[in-house]
Amino acid sequence: MASLLQLYSLSSAPPPLLLLLLLLLLLILPTNPSIAASATLPPPKTSSPSDAELVLAKIKPTLQGNTENQLLSSWDSTNPLCQWHGLTWVFSDGSPLLCSNFSSPHRSNLSLFKDPLLQLLSLQLPDANLTGEIPRDIADLSSLKSLYLGFNSLHGNIPLEIGYSPSLSDVDFTHNLLTGALPTSIWNLCANRLAALRFRGNSLSGTIPEPALPDFSCKDLRVLDLGDNEFGGRFPEFITGFDGLRELDLGNNLMFGVIPESLNGLRLERLNLSHNNFSGQLPIFKEMKFGAEVFEGNNPGLCGYPLKDCGGGRRSGLSSGAIAAMVIGLMTGAVVLASVLIGYVQGRRRRERGDVESKLDEGDVEENVDGGGGGGEGKLVLFQGAEHLTLEDVLNATGQVLEKTSYGTIYKAKLADGGNIALRLLREGSCKDRASCLPVIRQLGRVRNENLVPLRAFYHGQRGEKLLIYDYFPHKSLFDLLHDTRVGKPVLNWARCHKIALGVARALAHLHTGLETPITHGNVRSKNVIVDEFFVARLTEFGIDKMMVPAVTDEMIALAKTDGYKAPELQKMKKCSSRTDVYAFGILLLEILLGKKPGKDSRSGEYVDLPSLVKVAVLEETTMEVFDVALLKGIRSPMEEGLVQALKLAMGCCAPVASVRPDMDEVVKQLEENRPRNRSALYSPTETRSEIGTPF
Repeated sequence: MASLLQLYSLSSAPPPLLLLLLLLLLLILPTNPSIAASATLPPPKTSSPSDAELVLAKIKPTLQGNTENQLLSSWDSTNPLCQWHGLTWVFSDGSPLLCSNFSSPHRSNLSLFKDPLLQLLSLQLPDANLTGEIPRDIADLSSLKSLYLGFNSLHGNIPLEIGYSPSLSDVDFTHNLLTGALPTSIWNLCANRLAALRFRGNSLSGTIPEPALPDFSCKDLRVLDLGDNEFGGRFPEFITGFDGLRELDLGNNLMFGVIPESLNGLRLERLNLSHNNFSGQLPIFKEMKFGAEVFEGNNPGLCGYPLKDCGGGRRSGLSSGAIAAMVIGLMTGAVVLASVLIGYVQGRRRRERGDVESKLDEGDVEENVDGGGGGGEGKLVLFQGAEHLTLEDVLNATGQVLEKTSYGTIYKAKLADGGNIALRLLREGSCKDRASCLPVIRQLGRVRNENLVPLRAFYHGQRGEKLLIYDYFPHKSLFDLLHDTRVGKPVLNWARCHKIALGVARALAHLHTGLETPITHGNVRSKNVIVDEFFVARLTEFGIDKMMVPAVTDEMIALAKTDGYKAPELQKMKKCSSRTDVYAFGILLLEILLGKKPGKDSRSGEYVDLPSLVKVAVLEETTMEVFDVALLKGIRSPMEEGLVQALKLAMGCCAPVASVRPDMDEVVKQLEENRPRNRSALYSPTETRSEIGTPF
């Protein structure tokens, strides 16, 4: 409607007509309340949506893409918010949202759903079959601190809006399909006390951008993992100003140039710069001792400790005469020192008793008395992740026996600082001599994969003791989860079992084809699979057979036969191959699917041949009856959920003719292509055998 001034300025209209129009407007305006209100009141304010409304309207559609995601189906306004999978809620006063909050009428789900004081604290959906993109609207979640969406199929670019999230401090998009550049805005999160940033295993490219602000410091950042991408450019030297950084992984990228000397100013506990194109001389690390695996796979021109010597890279400036004098002095000192050491060792032999095993479990294991020979403290070989472990830490650790095998004893050892490690003390005479054993140990110590328990260190004692030192995982073995009938353990539904099987398959595939020198596991069984609270599987004891003397390998073969994992063609351990590993994995997969122990039953003495059970069921057309009852819970169609395909895959792995079996890369591919559709129970805390008992 034209304003009164505009009407009055109409020069073409005669004055009587204007007066008439003015009178009409004056008569109309008071009788039309909507017009009057609009002329005197400001427009109404629209309230911003609650976090729950935002999650449902914006976050969910973006994460699931074009296909309905079963896990995200719990995100529905008809369900209590406490049952929305992967989400943790808190009220503005910091109190958590629990399902008990719904017991009172005034805290109905509808009121909470629209309550602006209820805020999202964390979003954790690892391996949830998400296929969409990273939602830009995450920045509108003002209290979101933890964002863990690793091991999915999220694609597209990283939105710059993510850097403007007000509270985000822990970000993990490991192993997705993300592309494009890392946005500069990501460093804005440092103002929110950013603690961990993980984008490992994507297809991100370009250079790692510098922060936009000068004199920038990300002092609270502890973990920066950008490995396994396509980042190029030179080493991002600004990272060396992140004083709090403890883990840095830039491995498997396309970076080049010199590694800056300023890197030695960080107190790093873990470093990976391997498989890039770095060159020049390595920094001289003052307080850190990293192995060659940290820098392997770079330009041949990369040199310095622990790689090859740089030759003329650093000149001492000493004259030949001074060098000769130093050599003579050192030789003289060596003779004197040798004499002193001989007397010291002879005296020490008479009073020194006990060994590493008695230190770990005094009174429980028979002492091995030093009867002579050897001397000194032994040698501790450290690998990536154990740089600060000392020989004193190992020898003074207090331990308890976890398991005894024919070739050694496994301990849980507590360090003086309160941390725990797992020690495998190899039985005397079971292992090859040090010269034959050490190359195998060094090869195993370089293996790193999310689904493998890493070897952190190796100790060779003065009397020949051999200790393998691993990370300690307090969780259960797959064997315990499958066959322990006590209350309190989680029910292994198909979604959980599939994730475990896929993790074991990925571990074996990495050993077989992901290393420069392939490794045969040689001892695949459910007892050697550790499963954590997120049902991530970690395979242990890989490659140990290569250290053993022939008599011990024969014992391992006999045990494999008793336990039902032995491939038909496997007569001697020296014939162990990737195909025998595939056979053992097939038995393990059948063990999961059927819920039965393979091999000889300790009670009845009968031998359970799992492949034969399946063959009989197929012939009798009762295939559906062989599956474990717990596995079928909540499943309408075993075919659609991938159960039948998994059974076929397991039988293919157990083919009597080795050449017919698939390799582990093909096994991983088939398991990934036949993921269960119903994954809603994967992380449900209520899915346990009984609500009474010890939680997993």
